[in-house]
Amino acid sequence: MQALRTATTGMAAQQLNVEVISNNIANMNTVGYKRRRAEFQDLLYETLQRAGAQSSDQGTVVPTGLQIGTGVKAGSIYRITEQGSMTQTGNKLDVAVQGRGYLQVLMPTGEIAYTRAGNLSLNDQGQVVTADGYQIQPAIVIPPDAVDISISKSGQVQVQQAGQTAPSIVGNLELATFVNEGGLEAIGDNLYLESGASGAPTLSVPGVDGAGTLLQGFTEASNVDAVGEITALIVAQRAYEMNSKVITSADEMLSTANQVKS
Repeated sequence: MQALRTATTGMAAQQLNVEVISNNIANMNTVGYKRRRAEFQDLLYETLQRAGAQSSDQGTVVPTGLQIGTGVKAGSIYRITEQGSMTQTGNKLDVAVQGRGYLQVLMPTGEIAYTRAGNLSLNDQGQVVTADGYQIQPAIVIPPDAVDISISKSGQVQVQQAGQTAPSIVGNLELATFVNEGGLEAIGDNLYLESGASGAPTLSVPGVDGAGTLLQGFTEASNVDAVGEITALIVAQRAYEMNSKVITSADEMLSTANQVKS
């Protein structure tokens, strides 16, 4: 009975759906996290009678035909890149990206990764780094005698040094934008890598060529909607239960058929 296999694909699909939802809920408080959504596609169809086939010698044709679906499969898990809310931190090195764009991060392997998590710090050499100690690119070094740090909306980093009246420019932050942000490869730690689907990065000064601007002293919160995720979880759970009911019903029908005596 095909219904057994069809319902099995439905249960597997909803299990994947719940796993995606659970990851969203787990990252509700992750800085810069972008929620995901699972998309599904129907499987191949078994054609018992093709639509448009001739049904008589007078040239009449079958209007709809007979096709039986064989279930569902996962199509993709896409990333929703809408803006998260701004959270004030009071840390002068923290920056939130308002609009499109990603900060560049130098990985230990020499690769450039990209992130929306702007919770930045200084290492022992005065370099601006991420929470994991990876250096922000272009590299910015804060002098040890700096008493104040200012980051403009356009990414210019200025410091006020002890004994000086005028601030000094120590660097400029850039943003990388992509044609297809959803195609970036997530590698964990709030980091993404360029992929063949994302396209090559376009580096811009914040606020120029469609790139967003920076907001000092803030970080971008996760864009996970708790109510929406719980609602989606309930829907997925009910769909899983209904598919399991189909398996139970198909099993009972097979059992009834086995009990028929000639």
